[in-house]
Amino acid sequence: MSAPLRIAMWSGPRNISTAMMRAWENREDTAVVDEPFYAHYLAATGVDHPGREDVLASQSTDAAEVAAMLTGPVPGGKPIWYQKHMTQHMLEDMPLDWLDEVANCFLIRDPRAVVASFTIQRPDAAAWELGFEQQARLFDHVCDRLGRAPPVLDAADVLKDARGTLRALCAELGVPFSDRMLHWSSGPRASDGVWAPHWYAAVERSTGFAPYRESEAALTAFQRKLCDHCEPSYQRLARYRLPAA
Repeated sequence: MSAPLRIAMWSGPRNISTAMMRAWENREDTAVVDEPFYAHYLAATGVDHPGREDVLASQSTDAAEVAAMLTGPVPGGKPIWYQKHMTQHMLEDMPLDWLDEVANCFLIRDPRAVVASFTIQRPDAAAWELGFEQQARLFDHVCDRLGRAPPVLDAADVLKDARGTLRALCAELGVPFSDRMLHWSSGPRASDGVWAPHWYAAVERSTGFAPYRESEAALTAFQRKLCDHCEPSYQRLARYRLPAA
């Protein structure tokens, strides 16, 4: 990618996406943006999320306008712009041509862990809310445009070896790895979306990536059905995940 480097990181919910944003923001050479299509998603779907009206007031609801912003000037003139995206925000009728102007990366997580966490607050969640199918669709689009697979990180691999996996990602992107990506100060950030008070409590307490812990939650029949639905999309990307460097 030509300078500046715009990194679009595509994740579903209940992943380590905000911690990953913290890691990149802690670099001196990187600006970040938090879920820029969230307001468009809420406006287009009518989904009722905590802080909905605040989100709608904080961002443009015009997807084309957001895409133009993401491919425009980088905040602060930084050489790297890390863009945290949620795959479920990308609705089927949204244009994807702007993806050609960013370095697309994918952050995945085992459906069992995602479902166990997501259904705590959304016990009747639909599969589309988890973003797995949308993530696979975006991945296939990027593969077709590049002629190869873009970088894929699995959350479990990051938590087991943050240094190695982030070093591998930086190598794929052609930027130097920085130890600053491994630790950050606790607390909120001005760059956090206005929804942070509803979702970011754990990240605000953190000072780095949490240690990996195997999920021991026993899934209900409904949760297992959700996992079975999402598993093929997860595996579609998992075979390409980066090994630690």
